[in-house]
Amino acid sequence: MDDECIVQVKNVAKDFTGTPVFEGLSLEVYRHEIVALLGPSGCGKSTLLRMIADLESVEQGTIEHAKCEGQSVGYIFQKPILYPHMDVGGNVSLGFGQKVAKKQRQKIIDEELKLVGLEGFSSRKTETLSGGEAQRVTVVRALLNQPQLLLLDEPFSALDLSTRRQIASDTRSILKSKKTSAIHVTHDPEEAKIIADRVLRWSEITQIRDD
Repeated sequence: MDDECIVQVKNVAKDFTGTPVFEGLSLEVYRHEIVALLGPSGCGKSTLLRMIADLESVEQGTIEHAKCEGQSVGYIFQKPILYPHMDVGGNVSLGFGQKVAKKQRQKIIDEELKLVGLEGFSSRKTETLSGGEAQRVTVVRALLNQPQLLLLDEPFSALDLSTRRQIASDTRSILKSKKTSAIHVTHDPEEAKIIADRVLRWSEITQIRDD
């Protein structure tokens, strides 16, 4: 595996109850690179992300991650998962991978929220957030532990068009500032172009075509 490669997926296949979801799927993502996977709903994009995150088994082919210290993979789901009994700062703090002094922890949280346009939101209750604000909080939390690779499973699909475009742009900026590699799956070609360095159509990486 190339030293600059963060994750290499080689000839991977997946089926459920004998029905193939995809087969012969191969791709590579490199350091500091954002790749968008573009394909229709139901083609297997989310399943692939779960396999890369080791949440689904790999029955055929291989998925190899670069060796690193600390967290290897972060994951942002389609719907923001926030705990209502905690405020925004409490939810973000769950992303810390190690113990941090309380004063320093709050400073970091405030700085990270500011990066995504949520300055002063630390004490907000989660139920007061819009969908876009809630998803920004999950982005901050996922990146707090400095994952080597961030997986984004259509996290903006439930938002209105203008919000989706803006958050895609903001997420790209924060990923680039932190030099974090990412795989973003979407069915929206414009969103893919906004967030990614490289856009791959599903039909280009698998033997089961989506067209």
